[in-house]
Amino acid sequence: MKKLTVTISLLTILAACNYNPHTDTGELTDANTPLHLLHPDYDTPYVIPQADSVKAVTDRILHYVDTTTFMQLDESGRKLRRGTFRLTSYEWGVTYSAMLRAGEVTGDNAYTRYATDRMTYLATLAPQFTQWLNEGEEIDPLMRQVVAPAALDDCGAICAAMIKSGLAQLQPQIETYYNYIANQQYRYTDGQFARLRPVKNTVWLDDMFMGVPALALHGNWQEAERQFRLFHDKMWVPSVGLYRHGWIPSSDSNQGGAWHPSFFWARANGWALLTACELLDVQQSEYIMQCFLDHLHGLLPLQHQTGAWHQLLDRQDTYLETSCTAIYCYCLAHAINRGWIDAETYGAQALLAWNYVSSKVNTLGQVEGTCVGTGLAFDPAFYAYRPVSKFAAHGYGPTIWAGAEVYQLVKTHHIKMNDSAIHFYQNDPGETEPIFYVDE
Repeated sequence: MKKLTVTISLLTILAACNYNPHTDTGELTDANTPLHLLHPDYDTPYVIPQADSVKAVTDRILHYVDTTTFMQLDESGRKLRRGTFRLTSYEWGVTYSAMLRAGEVTGDNAYTRYATDRMTYLATLAPQFTQWLNEGEEIDPLMRQVVAPAALDDCGAICAAMIKSGLAQLQPQIETYYNYIANQQYRYTDGQFARLRPVKNTVWLDDMFMGVPALALHGNWQEAERQFRLFHDKMWVPSVGLYRHGWIPSSDSNQGGAWHPSFFWARANGWALLTACELLDVQQSEYIMQCFLDHLHGLLPLQHQTGAWHQLLDRQDTYLETSCTAIYCYCLAHAINRGWIDAETYGAQALLAWNYVSSKVNTLGQVEGTCVGTGLAFDPAFYAYRPVSKFAAHGYGPTIWAGAEVYQLVKTHHIKMNDSAIHFYQNDPGETEPIFYVDE
């Protein structure tokens, strides 16, 4: 017996076989119809996105944020004009990195200019606000984050974006940010980045991303890898293949360290996965690559059939969340584009995630379904009931980043529908939808 590949449409099959598509009762049956070709009722469009359609989504976001974030002072001349989003937050640091990547892969300088113009504007204002601060004057709290950062949230993500821009005029501001990250951020007794809230010596998974990539990009690889290992040692839960959101010394000492409350908040796991991507872009490391792959293998089985992930990853009764899905989409597509993982195995889940995320970008370019800013807790209700908002800045950078990487993915890979499923191929297989295998 050998298998012949036959490519033909459903209508052609029905005509060639003299099928009447309806029985006396008007039903499609196994005898009169190739039932496996019936179209499923998908919640999220099950399609192979085209590069132009991907960019159309990110263009909407670009237009929206470009018209709602201002490079201006208010009427006092001493405060940034407030728009819909803050120019100096860690969320907007993510957005700047994403815009730089989008400009790189699409060739559209509007993305690059969005990031470089605003980062340059902040750096240009910094000397005057530094002078006012040194003279004992009260200054705009947003500009205080620029000239006198007091948390990793103030400086880590935007420092990384400034370094990626390669702009010499940003170097003084980069050094202000880097000095805080490397020398001033509070640390636990073993030297790991830690916080004094909600209790002393709390380690937040978020701070992997808020501090570690900037260290690596600035050239301090040794400290970046050390911090990554410290986070992994405290936060990784091997039995589920995910990172817990928070760690505190007193809980870890229970039962000799054998048990620790673990809540697998989705966006925090996104920051961890993204940190591994950022570090691997700087320098290859077998240890970090293995952590990245282990994390992927913990995350991928938890993807919902819509393409999204749940707010608490292991609790299917919590809501589907956009920003984490966009981060995972980016990391999957980026890893494929970099050759760290193969497209045939992982590509379809990346596209499914993008199809979900793109459906959450409304006609105005607003990203819907994003969890608002979230602290740290040791109970499930806190995470499960966090509000969502289209004004949560956390969704914008990840969605631009995901779109940029998916844009490159679909431009550089052979993707076809085969027997109603999305598949990636090493070479162009030609027309493949639908394919039947007939014994002869």
